[in-house]
Amino acid sequence: MKLYSTPLRFTVLLTALFLVGCSSSDNNQSARMRTDTQKGEYIYRVHDEQLFQIPPLEKKFREVYPWESSLSGERLITKEYFRCKGSSLNPARTVVRDKGEIVHYYDCGGSEKHSLPLREQKEYIYPILIDLVNYLQTKTEKRVVITCGHRCPEHNTYSDPAISNQYSKHMIGAEVSFYVQGLENHPETVIKLIQDYYKTKEKYSKQKEYIEFKRYEKKDTNVSTQPWYNKEIFIKLFQKSEGRNFDNRHPYPYISIQVRYDFDKQENVIYSWDKANGNYLRR
Repeated sequence: MKLYSTPLRFTVLLTALFLVGCSSSDNNQSARMRTDTQKGEYIYRVHDEQLFQIPPLEKKFREVYPWESSLSGERLITKEYFRCKGSSLNPARTVVRDKGEIVHYYDCGGSEKHSLPLREQKEYIYPILIDLVNYLQTKTEKRVVITCGHRCPEHNTYSDPAISNQYSKHMIGAEVSFYVQGLENHPETVIKLIQDYYKTKEKYSKQKEYIEFKRYEKKDTNVSTQPWYNKEIFIKLFQKSEGRNFDNRHPYPYISIQVRYDFDKQENVIYSWDKANGNYLRR
């Protein structure tokens, strides 16, 4: 059965063609109308006219931080340079101990979360350490790079979980690790300057136990070079293959100075749990 006759199909086809043609004609007419209504606008500008004047570039230097000052062309090192280098952004460290025991260590929040060690309720680093590193900068006219100053107990374990490091004087503000830029491979020259420091200071000039340095002969250290010491300080030299930890990941030898004797209080400087764990502010 046929639904439409031939004339009817022809009529439908003509109607469809007519509607399509009308639609196309309307679109073309609309496009012509939009084109006809558009108007251009001339922009008039005076010769050499500029919208704004660009000032010439000037070289500017970084402003000095409040804790910095000039010292023979180098910044004066203060206790601020000794702040703990821990950070909560550091990843967890996994250590496999004896018998396959797996231990995870997490870093502290850094200097934003805790203070330096305290003395009389004020942040404190033993002054001899600050004096020595500034003396080295003055004599060498080179920058001293402090790789490790104060470590809180949490960062101390994270940096070096060895048992021998758990009594580090870094935790009580009585130890500093560093190298001198330009003398990275000549640490003996730096150590000689440290010894000379005691000969230049009047308060030590007549005290033989400060001026004369001896060599530590026992084999209970973690360095291959015999340390030097006088009454006040103990100097260790870590070679390129020694003393590598989280704070000392650089490829250079470095020097560590520990305070043995408090010149001001006339007493020995000894690590204690109270000094390390209960003697700084948490924020």
